[in-house]
Amino acid sequence: MSTSIQPRMTQAFRFVRCSYADGVAELVYAFDHGEELVERVTFPNAPAIAPPYQQAFERALKLLHLVAGVSYYKAGVPPRIEVVAGPLDDGTADLLDALYLHGLAEFAYRNGLDLRGRINFPRGGAPVAKPHALSLPKRTLVPIGGGKDSLVAVEAIKSIGGEATAVWVGNSELIAACAERTGLPTLNIKRELAPQLFDLNRVGAWNGHIPVTAVNSAILVVAALIYGYDSIAFANERSASAATLEYDGQAVNHQWSKGYAFEQLLSDWLHAHVAADLDYCSLLRPFSELAITRTFSKLTQYFDAFSSCNRNFRILGPKPADRWCGQCPKCHFVFLALAPFLSKPRVLQIFGRNLLDDENQAAGFDALLEYQDHKPFECVGEGAEARAAMYALSQRSEWQEDTLIARFRHEILPQLDPAELSLEPWLKPSPEQRIPARLLSALAFFD
Repeated sequence: MSTSIQPRMTQAFRFVRCSYADGVAELVYAFDHGEELVERVTFPNAPAIAPPYQQAFERALKLLHLVAGVSYYKAGVPPRIEVVAGPLDDGTADLLDALYLHGLAEFAYRNGLDLRGRINFPRGGAPVAKPHALSLPKRTLVPIGGGKDSLVAVEAIKSIGGEATAVWVGNSELIAACAERTGLPTLNIKRELAPQLFDLNRVGAWNGHIPVTAVNSAILVVAALIYGYDSIAFANERSASAATLEYDGQAVNHQWSKGYAFEQLLSDWLHAHVAADLDYCSLLRPFSELAITRTFSKLTQYFDAFSSCNRNFRILGPKPADRWCGQCPKCHFVFLALAPFLSKPRVLQIFGRNLLDDENQAAGFDALLEYQDHKPFECVGEGAEARAAMYALSQRSEWQEDTLIARFRHEILPQLDPAELSLEPWLKPSPEQRIPARLLSALAFFD
C-alpha cells in the first residue's frame, strides 16, 4: 500500500463488505475511501452451510465483520464509523458501542485518548425478528489457549461425558500440543490479518491492546454454525471482570472481553439475532483464579505441556526459549497461584526456577499484590487473590526463607489486615454465570 496515508488524520472508518465461500470468510475495511484492508478467516474442511442455518450464518458473519474491525479501527480512531450495508438495529449497535469503548479502554489509556462520545455505530436499522431454535447438535466448542484455565474446562466437560471439540485460532504450536493432549477432536481456524495493518503501524498508526477474545468469540459463533455446535464454552474466570485500574472516571479492564459484562451482551445478542439454542458462556465464570488453579493442580497430565506465558503467543518479537519466560506478569501470577496447592519441588520443576527467591522479580510481584502499583495489564487474578496466595506461602516453612516471601513478611504483611488474607473465600463459587443447563453438571468437577 502507499504509505502516504496518515491513519490518525482520516475522517471515517468504513465496514465495506464481508463474504464467505469455500471455507474462507473475507472481511473488508477501509479508512475514508482509501485502499481496502482485507482480512481472511479460514475454516478448514468446512462443509456447505445447511439450509436451515443460512440466515443465522449470514447474521453471524456480519457480526464477525463488525467485531473484527476493532483491529483496524484503532489504527486511526477517526471521528466517524460507516457501515456500507446500512445502519444497524439498536441491539447490534449497542453491543458494538460497548465493545469498542470498553474493549479499547486500555488502548485509549496508554495512548492518552478518550473514546467516550467518539464511538457511535450507525443505528436505526430495522429490528431483527427473534430467531427460532435451529436444533443444533448438542456438542461444545471449547477454545484452547495453552494455559491452565481452558484445560480445566476441557476436563470438566469430559467428566460429564459431554461431546466437545478443542478449538483455537492461529498457528501456535504450543496450543496445538495442548489441544492434542486433551484427547478431544481438534479444530484449528486460521486468521490472516490484512497485511497493510503492519504498514500503517510503521507510518504512525495508533497501536495497542484490542479485545481479542471478542474477535475469537465471533469467529467461533461462525464456526458453530458451519460445523454444527449448540454451545461455545470459554474458560474465563470471575476475576476477569475486575478492572485493572480507573482513570478520569472510567474503569479500564485489560480483560474486558473476558468479563461477565461482555459474556452477557454476546449471549443475549445471539439468542436475539442468531439462534435460540446457540449458547455462549464461560464454564469457569463462577470461580476465582485460585479456585481454578486448585483444580488444575490435580491435572498432572498437563504439567509438561501447558504455558500461560503470553510471550509464547506474540505475533511479532522474540519468544521464550522454553515455555516460561519467568519475567512476565503471567509467569509471576501462575507461579504464585499454583504454589499453595503443589509441593515446592513440583512448582520449581514446572517453571525451572524459583521466581520467589529472586530479588529482581520484586517489582513484578508487587504489581500483582497491588502494592505501590496497579495490577498489571495482563490476564491475571485480583490483587486480593495474589495477597491471599502470598500470605499462605508466608505461613509455610519451606517458602519462608525465599527472598520475596521474607520481604513480604517483614515489609508488606504488617500493612495488611490478616482477616482479609484467607484462601478459603476465594475457593467458593459465585452464583454469577450463564452456563446452559446441558453443561451445568460439569461444575461438580470443582468440588
